[in-house]
Amino acid sequence: MSSMGLDLFEITINGVKLLLIFLMMVQAVPILVWLERRGSAFIQNRFGPNRVGPLGLVQLLADAVKFLSKEDFAPRTAVKPLFYAAPVFALIPATLAFCAIPMSVPLNLGGYIFRIQGYDMNVGIVFILGISSMAAYTILMAGWGSGNKFSLMGAMRASAQIISYELALGLSIVGVIMMYGTFNLTEMIAQQQGALQFSAFGYTVSSSFLPNWGIFYQPLGAILFFSAAFAESNRLPFDLAEGEAELVAGFHTEYGGFKMLMFFIGEYGHMMLASGLMITFFLGGYSIPGVTVEDVRQFVAQNISNSDSTISILTTLIHFLSFNIKFGLFLWIFIWVRWTLPRFRYDQLMDLGWKTMLPWALANTIATAFIIYFTSMAF
Repeated sequence: MSSMGLDLFEITINGVKLLLIFLMMVQAVPILVWLERRGSAFIQNRFGPNRVGPLGLVQLLADAVKFLSKEDFAPRTAVKPLFYAAPVFALIPATLAFCAIPMSVPLNLGGYIFRIQGYDMNVGIVFILGISSMAAYTILMAGWGSGNKFSLMGAMRASAQIISYELALGLSIVGVIMMYGTFNLTEMIAQQQGALQFSAFGYTVSSSFLPNWGIFYQPLGAILFFSAAFAESNRLPFDLAEGEAELVAGFHTEYGGFKMLMFFIGEYGHMMLASGLMITFFLGGYSIPGVTVEDVRQFVAQNISNSDSTISILTTLIHFLSFNIKFGLFLWIFIWVRWTLPRFRYDQLMDLGWKTMLPWALANTIATAFIIYFTSMAF
C-alpha cells in the first residue's frame, strides 16, 4: 500500500473508531439510567420502573419518545445561539477525552495494529484534563443563554465548583505521573501488570496475591482523585448546581425535551470518563490482576488456538472484558453514592475543596517526590 493509501486508511480507521466510541457512550446512557432507577429503588425499598416491558426495560424507549415529542421551547429573554449550542457542546468534552483512554491491548491483524482507543497520545493526561475542563464553558453557556437568574446562579455555582476541584484532581495525579515517569496512558498500564513488586533501599517487597496497581503506591492520590471526580461530574454529594430547593433545577432549568436529555448524556459521559481514568491510573487499566499480557497470550496459544490472528483477537477481547468489568463497577459506585450520601452545603463544598483536598493533594505530591528521590539515591 502506498504512503497516501496508508494515510487515507488510517484516517478512515480513526474516524470509525471515534464514531464507535461516541455511539458506545451514548448507548450506555440509557442502560445507566435504567440501572440508576432500579438501583435507587432497591436502595430505598421501592419497585422502580416495572410497567413498560420486563423489569421496566422498555421504559427507556417510552422516555425517548416523550423527549423527542416535547415542544421545542425557548425563553423570550434567552440568548438563542448560546441557548441552543450549550446542549450540543455538553456532549463533546467527555467524548473527546474518553477517546484517549486505552480500553484493551492493540489488535494485530495482518501486520496492521488497531489500537483500542480513539487516539494514542504521548501527553494523554494533559489532553484529557484540558478537554474535560471545557465542560465549565458549556455550563456557563447554558446559564447565560437561558436569560434566567436561577439558571445563571446555578451555572456560576457549577463552574466555580468544577474549577475549584480541578486543582485537587490535577494535583492528585501528579504523584502518579512522577511514579510512572510518563504522560502516556498505555505505558502507565504496562507498568501495572503482573504481581506487586517494589524495590527500595536494597530491599524488594513482593506479593503473589496483590496486583502491581497504582492504588497500592498512591492510596491517598486515589482517594483524592475519586472524590474530586464526583465534583467534576456534578454528582451527589457535589450536585450543588442542582439544589432543587434553592435553584429550581440549576443551569438547565429552562431546558426540556431532547435538549435536557443531551445535558444528562454529558453528565453520564463525565461519569464514564472519571471511571476510565480511575481504572487507568490506579487499577491497572485493562490489565488482569497479577497477570501480564504475555501470560494471556501464552494461555490462549496453549489452550485455544495457535493462529496469530486468533491469539491477537482473543487477547484483545479478554482485556477489553477486564476493562469493562472494572468500568461497570465504578459506574455502579457513582450510582450507589448518589443514593446514599446527603448533599453538601455550598460553603462546605468550597471548604472541602480548598482547605482539605487541595492541601492533602499537595502534601501527597511532595511526599511522593521525596520518596522517589531517596529511593533512587539509595541505589
